[in-house]
Amino acid sequence: MRIVTLIENHRNDSAPALVAEHGLSLHIAHEGQSILFDTGASGAFSRNAIRLGVDLTTVDRVVLSHHHYDHGGGLETFLAANSHASIHLRRPPQGEPTVRIPGGMKRYIGLDTHLFERYADRFVFIDRFAEIAPEVFLLARIDQTYPRPRGNDYLYLRRADGYVHDPFRHELILAIREADGIVMFTGCSHSGALNMVRTVVERFPKVPIKAVVGGFHLIGPPLINPMGDTEAAVLAIGRELLTFPVERYYTGHCTGAQAYQLLRGVMGERLQGLSTGTVIIV
Repeated sequence: MRIVTLIENHRNDSAPALVAEHGLSLHIAHEGQSILFDTGASGAFSRNAIRLGVDLTTVDRVVLSHHHYDHGGGLETFLAANSHASIHLRRPPQGEPTVRIPGGMKRYIGLDTHLFERYADRFVFIDRFAEIAPEVFLLARIDQTYPRPRGNDYLYLRRADGYVHDPFRHELILAIREADGIVMFTGCSHSGALNMVRTVVERFPKVPIKAVVGGFHLIGPPLINPMGDTEAAVLAIGRELLTFPVERYYTGHCTGAQAYQLLRGVMGERLQGLSTGTVIIV
C-alpha cells in the first residue's frame, strides 16, 4: 500500500512547491484500487496531487471521515474533476457543526450541504459496518471505552433550539486489510484515538495493525491552539497506544505540535509525523 499525503497543516521542507493548509487529504493506492481519504479544506489538495503524481480522475472511491470543512472542503473540486467515484460518509449530523470560543466567537465548520442535492447519485451514506470494496471496510460505530478529546469541548451542533455538544456520530474509520495486517485511517479522532484503535482491534481480533494514519485531535480551541488536555493526559494516551498491536502510528493535523512532541517522547520510533507530501509505504 502506498499512501500520499496530498495536504496537511505543514509542508515538508523538501517540497516547497506544495501547499499546506489546516486540513487533511490522503491518497491510498491498494491492490489496484485508488482511494481518496478526505479532501482537505479547499481545492488545494488537487493542485498538490498534480505535483505529487496522483491522478484524481482515476480515483474509484472517496471516504470522508466526518462532516467538518477541513476534511471535506475540497469535495466540490473533486466532484468537478472526477465524474464517477462514489463518496462514502456517515449521514449529516442533526444540526450545523459549529465552533464556539469563549468570548463570543461562533463559526460554521461543516460541509457544503448543497453538494448532497447537486450530486445526490454520488453519495453513499453509511450507518453500520460496511465493506465498500474487497478488504476495504468502514466502521461507523466507534467504541466509547476511553474519554474523548477535551478539544471537543468547543465543538457544537447548532439547532433551532440552541447549541448542543457534538456527539460525533458523523465520524467513521477506514480500515484496509492486507495479507500481513490492517492499515486504519482516523481522520480527526474526535471519538478518541484510543477508542478508534480499540474499535478496529475488536472488529478484527488477532489481526495485526500495520499502521494507524490520521489526526488525534489533541489541540485546543482554534486560533489559540494550545493542547486540548493536560500534559499528563497526553502522556497517558501515548502509553496506552503502545499497548495495542500496532506497528506504527503516523499523525499530524489536529494532533498539534506540542502533543506530538510529548507523544514522541513516550512512543519513540513507533510514532511518525505527517506533512504535506509525506509518502508512506506499508
